[in-house]
Amino acid sequence: MDCNVLLVDDQRDILRLLHSTLDTLKNSEIKIIESPSGEEALFASSRHKIDLLVTDYKLPGMSGLELMHKVRARHPEAKVVIITGITERKAREEMLNAGALAIFDKPIPLADFLDVVERGLGLVQTIFPLEKTEGKVQERQVRLSDLLANFRQDIKAEAVFLLNDRGLVQARTGKMHDDSMEVSLISTLMAIHGASLKVARLNHQETLDSYHIFSGGDHDLLFIPVTPLYALLVAGNDLVNDAHIVETVNSLLALRKQVEKSLKSLGVTGELHAVSGDVNLASHPAPGPVSVSQAEKPVDAHPAPEMEALLKAATTQKTITNDMDDFWSQAAEKHGSKPANSEVISLEEARKLGLVPGDGK
Repeated sequence: MDCNVLLVDDQRDILRLLHSTLDTLKNSEIKIIESPSGEEALFASSRHKIDLLVTDYKLPGMSGLELMHKVRARHPEAKVVIITGITERKAREEMLNAGALAIFDKPIPLADFLDVVERGLGLVQTIFPLEKTEGKVQERQVRLSDLLANFRQDIKAEAVFLLNDRGLVQARTGKMHDDSMEVSLISTLMAIHGASLKVARLNHQETLDSYHIFSGGDHDLLFIPVTPLYALLVAGNDLVNDAHIVETVNSLLALRKQVEKSLKSLGVTGELHAVSGDVNLASHPAPGPVSVSQAEKPVDAHPAPEMEALLKAATTQKTITNDMDDFWSQAAEKHGSKPANSEVISLEEARKLGLVPGDGK
């Protein structure tokens, strides 16, 4: 089934950027309509069913917010993405409360934009996919999701994610109030996860006993490593205020133990070795853990025939070069004192003949 996306911006460059970005999804179901103003976009919405409206907030004539209301009056199921330079939290809350699916600043974070488009239109997620599982592993993951859902309900969080070291979602429950920047947020948090592993090794820790708290923004965020391969992210409001922070952190630490136990039942291990600094990784049924130190063991290697030919040629070339150097050195010694012109004598010969002034005794 076709999905009509209406792009609205008075800057032609922005329209081209958004259009070409959507083209990268290579999804034949997406049909793109462009409009340079709210009035023309409104006319287009009368001729086509609109599934997703992507509009600039500031437009000549009616604003993007006004356009959103009028388009949704005709197409109640249409999702709306607003592009704006407004950074005030109150204004952004107003847009979200008005029904915007996501709000993006300029320059537009394209990966996040594509992720929102895929989720908004209900397409197969390619930008930020869930971890794929099959059979019994999938059944166990459902139980893992239930575990996260119970925790979310207990502490009244908005969303709980289990992420793997590649930044993919292993399990999730709930939804952030503003999930426009999930891709960028999670990729940044996984960079923190990598840094946590390094700190733990440098601090000679045997376990990953650390957590990170971010408060005072759109959400309170709590991020905690579970194993070197996985981490938990919790988002909500008033989770880390003075009245709740101790209870929340203790609950999160308890959840970490339960999740770690569930991951082991899935056949996933991740051990941090403080002394050697190696991380043993074993993901879903493998012959055995693969250690970084194992990959570093020296092996007997023989160069390919092409490489041997190059090395031989290089050696021959070096010999020729040395021979040439010797030739020119010998030539300089033999002929260096002789003048190029037979009518000219050297300074040494002139001195012997007494032709150099002031050279006599």
